[in-house]
Amino acid sequence: MTGSSPEPRMARVLTPAPLTAEAFTPFGDVLEIAGAPDNLINQGLCGRFHDRARLDFADGRAGISLFDAVPRALPYLLEMMERHPEGSQAFIPMHEHPFLVIVAEDDAGSPAMPRAFVTTGAQGINLHRNTWHGVLTPLASPGRFAVIDRIGTGANLQEHWFKTPWQVRAAA
Repeated sequence: MTGSSPEPRMARVLTPAPLTAEAFTPFGDVLEIAGAPDNLINQGLCGRFHDRARLDFADGRAGISLFDAVPRALPYLLEMMERHPEGSQAFIPMHEHPFLVIVAEDDAGSPAMPRAFVTTGAQGINLHRNTWHGVLTPLASPGRFAVIDRIGTGANLQEHWFKTPWQVRAAA
């Protein structure tokens, strides 16, 4: 199963926009090589784009995990969003395929109006601590990602299930 969802009877519609650093600022950091490097290293043969994400943990430590997610397709049914109150979470693709990113600001403990983005295939993201987001949603195989997030004790996951889901559709 590719994760594609059937057309629901009553779904609100989201259309993803291209992922840009400016549009994503309220939710996190876009991880990409853009512009000139901050400096050159390795005998001038490697550009270093330095300190591109704000890792933020209430406690614990940063850890690197590897995820292998099943690809999804548009239209995609967004039924649930989650957030991590104890730490930021970075997703760095181990491929060059676009993936879907869905985020929302907080509205009194629930997600506000979701926003959907599609990466270029050469971008990763770092979600700020406590940012509502959809699940990892690759749009092609393989769905492999390096994930940098908080490793520690205590609950670090909150979920919100929508009474009326959202359907994410490609732009017409």
